[in-house]
Amino acid sequence: MSRIGKQPVVIPAGVTAKVDGQSISVKGGKGDLSFTAPENVSIALAEGKIAVAPRNDSTQARAMWGTTRSVVNSLMTGVSKGFERKLEITGVGYKAVVSGTSVRLSLGYSHEVTFPIPAGIAITAPKPTEISITGIDKRQVGQTAAEIRALRPPEPYKGKGVKYAGEFIFRKEGKKK
Repeated sequence: MSRIGKQPVVIPAGVTAKVDGQSISVKGGKGDLSFTAPENVSIALAEGKIAVAPRNDSTQARAMWGTTRSVVNSLMTGVSKGFERKLEITGVGYKAVVSGTSVRLSLGYSHEVTFPIPAGIAITAPKPTEISITGIDKRQVGQTAAEIRALRPPEPYKGKGVKYAGEFIFRKEGKKK
């Protein structure tokens, strides 16, 4: 039994959900999202809660049970509160500037890196060394943060690069004479 899958997803105030076969569409104050569940998982809407259950006892159905419940819960959180991911930039001369529909990053290369902001995502730079990524789709916010981090991942000697806020970078000792 899936401990996560067993729990029903409570629909928060101000959010409306509609289940149509294998697809669920959620509408809230921040926008609307939809998701199509795998065939071996059933979704039911009753009494302001959404229940997810496996259709059979196969390994694939049990694996997708908890995953589907987590995705539906993320839909509810996204349209009601939204998601945010913060990045920190470390290094001399490393900075980020948001201009229009792109982010210009100075990351120690001989040129500036321009990252286009995807639709449905809002990126702000409260400080030149901080980037805040917000949106209603958890997967898209995380993917955008991962793509920006991949432009210059943090290195272990001086810690220079782009890292998630709160991420621990294992530091190595340099060469000894």
